Amino acid sequence: MEEKQVNQTEKQEIKKQKPQSTKDSKEVLLAVIRIRGCIGITGSTRDTLEMLKLHRKNFCVILKSTPSLVGMIKKAKDYITWGEIDESLLKELIEKRGEPNPKDKSRTKSYFRLHPPRKGYGRKGIKKTFTVGGGLGYRGDKINDLIKRML
Repeated sequence: MEEKQVNQTEKQEIKKQKPQSTKDSKEVLLAVIRIRGCIGITGSTRDTLEMLKLHRKNFCVILKSTPSLVGMIKKAKDYITWGEIDESLLKELIEKRGEPNPKDKSRTKSYFRLHPPRKGYGRKGIKKTFTVGGGLGYRGDKINDLIKRML
């Protein structure tokens, strides 16, 4: 009975989780990190993760917040975590983990390979949402702390 209540609260939290973007401010950049592997994953979710260029665990991509991408992120919510990234951390991420694109040397690849985070994803592991103490789902600004631990 308690699990059903927890699942209902998780569903309510996921519905509320929309990146805040206003037309007056700059575009909101989302950092999306894949946490879980590919065992037991459905075909459509696997395709969504491939379209997001999250091929393996601990891969990170930086995306602009558009309705279509937010829909893809919500579809793959059981395998990823995401939030708004700071500009200073983005520059540091490109400096430390950016790799040149083999086709165009002046650009970096569209994904970053990161280390597993120091001290883990959360006290309840990678199968629970961030709101209940796990590692999955929307983190907001706390994604910056996770990326710093993964650099």
